[in-house]
Amino acid sequence: MDLTWIITIFLIGFVGSYVSGMLGIGGSIIKYPMLLYIPPLLGFTAFTAHEVSGISAVQVFFASIAGVWAYRKGGYLNKSLIIYMGAAILAGSFVGSYGSQFLSETGVNVVYGILALIAAVMMFIPKKQIDDKAMNEVSFNKVLAAILAFIVGIGSGIVGAAGGFLLVPIMLVVLGIPTRMTIASSLAITFISSIGGTIGKLMTGQVDYYPAAIMIVASLMAAPLGAKAGKNMNTKALQSILAVLILATAIKIWMDIL
Repeated sequence: MDLTWIITIFLIGFVGSYVSGMLGIGGSIIKYPMLLYIPPLLGFTAFTAHEVSGISAVQVFFASIAGVWAYRKGGYLNKSLIIYMGAAILAGSFVGSYGSQFLSETGVNVVYGILALIAAVMMFIPKKQIDDKAMNEVSFNKVLAAILAFIVGIGSGIVGAAGGFLLVPIMLVVLGIPTRMTIASSLAITFISSIGGTIGKLMTGQVDYYPAAIMIVASLMAAPLGAKAGKNMNTKALQSILAVLILATAIKIWMDIL
């Protein structure tokens, strides 16, 4: 628990939360493998998969709310989308996070690897040009949105993510939501999802409070900065960055599992 360890955990939280705010994801797609691999690489005691998922769940709660706060103005938050997908993913994330205590370390990593692989494939599917659509003209299939959000909630609850890395490609590819509205709204849905995930992890004793507290401080600092950067970036560039990050993570996780 020396200064180098604290700085390492802080930087992992800062980088992950910056990307979280910029791309509209909870950041666990990045922080999960970073927490799993970087500490032992630097000679520190490795976290278990359950510890990583617990720390990630709590940290995502704060990263996502900080990102939403930065996006609160601008008309990008779709309230209907947030209500339908938020309620469904909240229920799913609680089920997944509570049930994760019955999975082995490998089981948690396999679930993460499957989610990352699905997200990576979806990000490379060609998308319709919908970013020019006026925000008040955006519509979506509410039943489909709720069903997909519930499924995402179960899987993401298991690994301590809030599902933002899957919500973004689902909203872009399946529901046809414009990029900036997707990023802002997915942060709000991710925040709602993280409530269920955090409660489930705390109830089952999977949270290591000290590193979680360090990550929370980093989140509150970095997520708003990332959101500010995301508002000024080209939407295609945002999608490309997310696709590459998700694909790289999926490859690394599956290499270790196999």
